[in-house]
Amino acid sequence: MAIKLTHSSLLVLTLLLTMTFRIDGRLVAAEDSSKQAEFFEKKVRPLLAKRCYECHDEVTGHDNGGLVLETIEGIVTGGSRGPVIDSSDPESSLLLQAVTFDEDDLQMPPSGKMPAAEIEIITKWLKDGAVLPKYRPQKPAPDARGNVRNVDRRADDFWSFRTLQDVPVPQFEDRAAIHWIRQPVDAFILEGLRQKELNPGEEADRRTLMRRLSFDLIGLPPDPIALQAFLESDDQNAFETLVEELLASPHYGERWARMWLDLARYTDFTPDWQNPTDRGWLYRDWVINAFNTNMRYDRFVKLQLAADQLPDTPPDDLAALGFLGLSPTYWKELRLAPTVIEQIVADEWDERIDAVSRTFLGLTVACARCHDHKFDPVSTQDYYALAGVFASTQLHEQPLLPAVESRGVISARKKLIQLQDQLKSVKEKDSSQAEALAKQIAEFKAANPHVEMPFAHTVKDASVFVVADGPDATKLTYAESQARDLPVFHRGNPANTGEIVPRRYLSIFNPSGSANGFEHGSGRIDLANAMLSRSEGLVARVMVNRIWARHFGRGLVSTESDFGSQGDPPSHPQLLEYLASHFVKQGWDIKWLHRQILLSATWRQSSGFRDIEFHTDPDNRTLWRMNRRRLDFEEWRDAILTATGELDLSIGGPSQQVDDVGNVRRTIYCTVAREELHPVLRMHDFPEASAHSPSRIPTTTPLQQLFVLNSAWMEAKAASLWKRLSEVTHSATEEQRIRKAYLWTFNRSPDPDELAFGLEFLAADADASSDQLRQQWTEYLQALLGLNEVCFVD
Repeated sequence: MAIKLTHSSLLVLTLLLTMTFRIDGRLVAAEDSSKQAEFFEKKVRPLLAKRCYECHDEVTGHDNGGLVLETIEGIVTGGSRGPVIDSSDPESSLLLQAVTFDEDDLQMPPSGKMPAAEIEIITKWLKDGAVLPKYRPQKPAPDARGNVRNVDRRADDFWSFRTLQDVPVPQFEDRAAIHWIRQPVDAFILEGLRQKELNPGEEADRRTLMRRLSFDLIGLPPDPIALQAFLESDDQNAFETLVEELLASPHYGERWARMWLDLARYTDFTPDWQNPTDRGWLYRDWVINAFNTNMRYDRFVKLQLAADQLPDTPPDDLAALGFLGLSPTYWKELRLAPTVIEQIVADEWDERIDAVSRTFLGLTVACARCHDHKFDPVSTQDYYALAGVFASTQLHEQPLLPAVESRGVISARKKLIQLQDQLKSVKEKDSSQAEALAKQIAEFKAANPHVEMPFAHTVKDASVFVVADGPDATKLTYAESQARDLPVFHRGNPANTGEIVPRRYLSIFNPSGSANGFEHGSGRIDLANAMLSRSEGLVARVMVNRIWARHFGRGLVSTESDFGSQGDPPSHPQLLEYLASHFVKQGWDIKWLHRQILLSATWRQSSGFRDIEFHTDPDNRTLWRMNRRRLDFEEWRDAILTATGELDLSIGGPSQQVDDVGNVRRTIYCTVAREELHPVLRMHDFPEASAHSPSRIPTTTPLQQLFVLNSAWMEAKAASLWKRLSEVTHSATEEQRIRKAYLWTFNRSPDPDELAFGLEFLAADADASSDQLRQQWTEYLQALLGLNEVCFVD
């Protein structure tokens, strides 16, 4: 991307630097150590289990150079040759020397050099800092092999596993507290503030509140006319009315669906060996509609796991199965040996276990694939009990029609594909035959009107089996409507099997003496029911925390998808418990939860900086002020399109490329590809669609600013803003135009310095042509669109 450093561009850059939106306090860069620790648990530890534990677990390691690689402490301590990782220079670590066979006297494993892909995992982990999960001394004592056994733990041993409790709202008698508290949320927050001798902040001004509320609920800036009406209203309930209007907006679902799609690793396109490959949008639109209709969260969960197994499911709700139906799949080269294909198939099950457990339960169950979970009470048997559910579930495509019609359309689609393939093969060879086939296809389509309707990505009950097909070749066989239980794969190796584990739920949530097996088909509906009954509290806490995090910039539990012992404890445990228990009592009503938060004095606080509070609580965990929040890329792009007057607010349908200058739809309808995420999305912190993503990690990079200064899209949007401005204010003064531009872009008027700077920048030469004036205004407007104030909300 070349930079055009013209005289005007330099002035634009000066404007950007001069008018940058100031942020009081400090901006702390988001730490990604939790993701690196997760990489260790999901990639590195299974590899150590596979290649190293035979000689270096807690039992055998002491006799093999004193090196124990089964525990975090053992990895840090090292063996007789010293630490195996060097934190000051990870790439020179003994571990890397050993696995790369760089030293003649240090080559591990002794059976031979590991495959290059496995060495790359070790190398990446070391290069990224060799981050290890935090060691928490309070975790249960391990057994002789370092494993935490489920039988030694009960669900009430850890805060997030406990049954929901009724929590009394803190009471205050002093006038200041009574005056400030608006909602139960405030009483819990005020209690925490006073424990640290802090005070809450003042309420934000009305403009700030409406801008914040609009972005929070619908992901768009407020309409200028509605904003002015709110500012001038003397109705004491004006804010409450505004909350209800925005909750009822069809754009509410678009804003909150995107939060869920990050968790669901949503993609518009699946690999080309699947058919269809471009119908992901049916799931996306279902999620949007579910939020707009305020679907009960417990039903929202059940439909995504087992819509096909629930009685009387409306056909449109079968699209919910896209949560599983859009799961990542991996190419299976059947000319390879069964052991290779078995590993690939097991990797697919593992991904689904990870996505389901982290999304709904906030637990890293996939860490128990090769060994009992090192920190949480999840055993390897638990893992393979759930893996059996997904081994009994296969990806499927179907029209969103009643079952009888659906089967007929699926059969007709197969026939249509056969006819179309025949046409392709004869088209150039025999024109008369081609015409006959074309006529037959047209008649067939007319007789089967639904045959070309979009097929949704769903799932069905069917078990997959990997079997040999001659020497070093494989075939996959599927048993329709048949479930299977899996054996334990010792150290994650499908070629080294152990006991068969019946499909069931996590044993930590199995009350003593109760039935625990899954009996309905694959067990997906049993799994959903078990999550919502036996671990109801955990499911509720996780979702409440996700909603809270989107309103405050950080959850009460910072580790949104890890509510286990390696996750962070809640900053306000009683508040989280109160909201979770009442969330369930209110019928899993997400909009009720929004109201509890948005109508609170806590949420209405100003984001203004205060020195005393900052020095006591610099991270604002007590919420002595509102966190200033950087907009997600979707909100930022939509805000720019709103300012230019181009935003297309139509809902649903297929996606378009994000960098298409003609694409003026909301960003949730921009194409997300799993195999290759668009560079514009990647540079703006959009998550990869290949894995569950609990939260965005904001970055500030030169590429982002280059995009603002020099991309064709930004230049086009600045030109569109000038076109709108010139049409509306064709007879206005430069000052009036600047004021209008500020209103559309920032929902406010410019201050005197900003106005003076704009007038100075736009001062025209007497001989300037109309094209020069247009260029000058376009560059000025591009600068405004690139300011921090556009991408931050107070």
